Amino acid sequence: MGGLGIKDMTHQQRVTHRLKIAKGQLDTVLKMAEEGRYCIDVIYQSRAVQSALREIDYLILENHLQTCVVDFVKKGKTKQSVREIIKIFRSSNE
Repeated sequence: MGGLGIKDMTHQQRVTHRLKIAKGQLDTVLKMAEEGRYCIDVIYQSRAVQSALREIDYLILENHLQTCVVDFVKKGKTKQSVREIIKIFRSSNE
């Protein structure tokens, strides 16, 4: 057995691994669209890509909260950190 297990990966490795998987899924959706596959099947695959990207966002946000936000709080920049996160969620709902 070789390679890293998911638990052994660094945060960056986990994110890039998941992005590569999502990219592969997106390539599949593109191919399906080009081939004129059944619309509902294309939508299901597209939604799977969107879900994978959302999960990647959560993974990145979790890391941000555990690292950058902690540093901001220690430096007394709590309001700035909160504003950044709120801005992300507001923009994603537009």
